[in-house]
Amino acid sequence: MAEIKTPPIRDLLEVHEDRENNLLYMKNVSIPLKASPLPIRANVYLPLGGGQFPVLVTYGPYGKDIPYATFHAGSFAEVNPEHRSKYSAWETPDPVYWTRQGYAVVRADERGLGQSPGLLDTMSRGTSECFFDVVEWCAEQEWSTGKVGLLGISYYAGSQWRVAARRPKGLAAIIPWEGMSDYYRDRCRHGGILSNKFIGFWWNRQVLVNQYGRAGRSKLTFPPDGPGARGQEDTIEGDLPDDVLMANRRDQTQDNEANRFRDDDYYASKEYNLEDIEVPLLSVANWGGILLHLRGNVEGYAHAGSKFKYLRFITGRHDLPFYYKEEVEIQKSFMDAFLKGRDTVGWSEPGKVAPVTVTLRKGNVGFNDAEAEKAYEKREEAAWPIPRTRYTNFYLHPDNSLSESKPSQAAEKLSYKALGRIEKPELVSFWTAPFEAETEITGHIVAHLNVSVTPESGVSEPDIDLFVTLRYIDPAGNEVFYTGTAGDGVPLCKGWLRVTNRKVHAENPKHRPYLPHREYLSTDVMPVNADEVYGVDVEIWPTNVVVEKGGRIVFEVSSGDTQGSGIFQHVSDVDRPASKFAGVNHIHFGDGLDNFVTLPVIPPE
Repeated sequence: MAEIKTPPIRDLLEVHEDRENNLLYMKNVSIPLKASPLPIRANVYLPLGGGQFPVLVTYGPYGKDIPYATFHAGSFAEVNPEHRSKYSAWETPDPVYWTRQGYAVVRADERGLGQSPGLLDTMSRGTSECFFDVVEWCAEQEWSTGKVGLLGISYYAGSQWRVAARRPKGLAAIIPWEGMSDYYRDRCRHGGILSNKFIGFWWNRQVLVNQYGRAGRSKLTFPPDGPGARGQEDTIEGDLPDDVLMANRRDQTQDNEANRFRDDDYYASKEYNLEDIEVPLLSVANWGGILLHLRGNVEGYAHAGSKFKYLRFITGRHDLPFYYKEEVEIQKSFMDAFLKGRDTVGWSEPGKVAPVTVTLRKGNVGFNDAEAEKAYEKREEAAWPIPRTRYTNFYLHPDNSLSESKPSQAAEKLSYKALGRIEKPELVSFWTAPFEAETEITGHIVAHLNVSVTPESGVSEPDIDLFVTLRYIDPAGNEVFYTGTAGDGVPLCKGWLRVTNRKVHAENPKHRPYLPHREYLSTDVMPVNADEVYGVDVEIWPTNVVVEKGGRIVFEVSSGDTQGSGIFQHVSDVDRPASKFAGVNHIHFGDGLDNFVTLPVIPPE
């Protein structure tokens, strides 16, 4: 990477007293870095009247100066009014609310973005090192008590895991709210398959347009149907030429397509150890985040080394529940416990608060309806996975049924065309009979399939991409759709596997019977030969559903994205070329070829 080029750094600190909102607002505060002469710039919000306060910090790419109302007007209009102010920003805590609660709020522009100069390289080791310096700086300021907490959604949650693993001085608690913890497995390459559509949308609308030095940022507009870095202020030091901008960034759309394995330098630069996290942790997972964040929140909780750690499952869109009154009360009580020493709930008392809170999805309440979803009950659990889970195999049958009984040993196969697309799915489905009694399914899922491919002429090194989906059909025969990340209707859960990436590392401590551990290394690649049958285990993301009496479960196997994928599609022709994947895929049945999906059934207490 070439040397980072910037104009001479200027100091344009602004300080404003806002008596209407009872806060002191400092704009473009320059935070020094240990390894660079270039600063990170942040906005600081303090309660008026002076004093020392615990600090809530966010560090991310979306522009500290872009109002939430500009970034995504439709979403902002639905936010709880207590958290709507002129200082509100996308996916971050509202400064007016939190300063009223006796906190300082620091919102920093990530390196290379907004008003922070430097190399734009999201989720990298280098930018986490900058975040580390920001946290330590916040702990050392005269207006700080020395206690720092991290609180934010999505990217502002994903970055928390990484900096917490570095253990900066002053960091006292984190609440990663719907934020992936594993860059490769959760976000970029599901089962080794590139999830390119979201990366392209996100990079081009929310990140690249906010690069430090980009000309015309203040005049950018987007269609109003979603988030976008609209109306960022132009760079303090002025514009940079296109060739310098290009040299000053790593492009996610290019890098994720060009790199396939975790031992590639690109992905290796994103690695860290969850086990190194020691601070108190509240990981908030959304059952509807079946293609981006859900897995990361669950696995982050499972592997963090924190003495005090909690896992909370919620439902709803990814942008709104963070601001629900009842959820904010939980955030505040958690931060109060570890940043102020005021524990009214018992978060800091071992065993006082249940480690896991599960939202139980029972009934067909519709989707993208926050009021309707209040019908879902919550239940506390002592551990995750739930200790009384009864892992139950449901076997696939050649007649498309799905049951606890094994099929006959007759040799048969079901076939479907490779390279399906969401607009033209290629799949086979397996249905249970109506359940005879109400049955709860909560936890991790894995499928075992025996598969092969008959490649088209001209395919010399074939491969198979498996896309699996679990769906719930209510007693009236209607599929139940749940609220997805963007408010779209989604099924229960999904899973993926590229069959050349099928190697499982059973010797790894992270390997579990319900969650096969893969390293996705270049040295792990195993060939796929034409018409040769391979038994593979497919990780499916965790889920919850209370199957009502008369309801049914559907297990779907396809060769591409199907309903419920939304913007999180895997449609790169570079990653999935016809020259490797074209042909007909098969599921094989017969002696020694059992196919099944293992469901986590929860018996009544």
